[in-house]
Amino acid sequence: MAALGMVAQAAEKGVNDNPRLNVLLLMADDLAVTLGCYGHPQAQTPHLDALARRAVLFERAYCQFPHCNPSRASLFSGLRPRDTGVSDNDDNLYANLPGVVTLPRHFRDHGYATARCGKIFHLGVPTGLESMDDPLAWEVGTPFRDERPYPNSRASTVRVPTGKGQGLKWQEIAGSDDDLVDGQFAKAAVEWLEQRDPARPFFLAVGFHRPHLPLVAPEQYYDLYPLENISLPAEPDLAEDEADLPWPARNGAVPGYALSATPDQRRAAIRAYLATVSYMDAQAGRVLSALKRLGLEEHTIVIFTSDHGWHLGEHGLWHKRSLFEESARVPLLIAMPGAKGSGTRSSSLVELLDLYPTLCDAAALPWPAGAGPDQGLRLQGLSLRAVLEDPKTEVHRGAFTAARRGMNAEHWGRSVRTSRWRYTEWDEGRSGIELYDHDTDPGEFTNLANDPRFADELDHLRGMLARE
Repeated sequence: MAALGMVAQAAEKGVNDNPRLNVLLLMADDLAVTLGCYGHPQAQTPHLDALARRAVLFERAYCQFPHCNPSRASLFSGLRPRDTGVSDNDDNLYANLPGVVTLPRHFRDHGYATARCGKIFHLGVPTGLESMDDPLAWEVGTPFRDERPYPNSRASTVRVPTGKGQGLKWQEIAGSDDDLVDGQFAKAAVEWLEQRDPARPFFLAVGFHRPHLPLVAPEQYYDLYPLENISLPAEPDLAEDEADLPWPARNGAVPGYALSATPDQRRAAIRAYLATVSYMDAQAGRVLSALKRLGLEEHTIVIFTSDHGWHLGEHGLWHKRSLFEESARVPLLIAMPGAKGSGTRSSSLVELLDLYPTLCDAAALPWPAGAGPDQGLRLQGLSLRAVLEDPKTEVHRGAFTAARRGMNAEHWGRSVRTSRWRYTEWDEGRSGIELYDHDTDPGEFTNLANDPRFADELDHLRGMLARE
């Protein structure tokens, strides 16, 4: 017994003398770069803006599949969707890749205390339970529960026709933050931090449900955004915008998502989205405040991101699942203690795939062994450690995103984003191609794919996509 005591003391001394970095992963659901720190003119997100001031803010970060389950399966396995086999919310990563070692499981296998509060892996269909979760990843997991029925709306709430097809299902409630799941997740995360074993490094993942539909938030967050101050995105006429688009990229290509709303209804939907973003920001602030109060900030790498973006009327779209910038691009903040690039912005192209190897490097963990039947699949992202030290460092020539669209998800799209261009092809080009010059057309309104002046660039980008 004495020998065991000496071993325990030595292990504790080793942890204290050379502490491994903790990991705090904060993740939003369906969040575009609709944050103050990303320059959104109306979004009020003071807590994430404060995090950005001590982080590296990645201006060009992209998901690998703009749909919840495929994106999360790719991020947490470190593998591209073509290898996870996950392209829909019904697909199961673990059935496709038995034995795959996910990011949180890898940290647990190396002695980290792991905890999940909220939605990290995708929720199962149709149960809403964590059936897509990795059961080997967590020591503690806070269940995701159905919030309905929501607390009553306040009497002054203007009723707006709602429905998934309009992207306008919203409600402002008279309750408190903790009446909704994100407040409960934040509370559970703070309690876990307060009660955790201080002798062990931790990997804490907090997955917020907002701003995912339905757009429900307490009334004080709606009050931040008077309806008369909400402006609609500057867009060309929808018919004109869609004239040069392949069918799979158009507004009506995904059933149940076609836009049919008046300008006032659109403004109400944007207001609701912004309100839920501010509500989510407040919950993230509770966790970040506890991290600082407990003296853990200087020993914890903090990541904030989203699984994919979201359209707020751009190209007539009110959803994800497109290969336009608004859907493929995600916010990404990484605050690593001691990193020389802290408090700056990076225009380097990065992918959500890069988080797995980056966290391994930051925590001095080996990269995991391969996955798949022949164990031949290795992490396919790149470590961003060098970018955290020097934000001008470039690690990728292109960022790749895939999607499925069509009435029965029959059209496969693949897109590559470089520092200047976006090239997209549908069904390997059989159903159409798109080319956008972000230097002159950041809104991706003019498809240059058929312009002979850009034939060389088109061939170059087609080759990049073929080699991906």
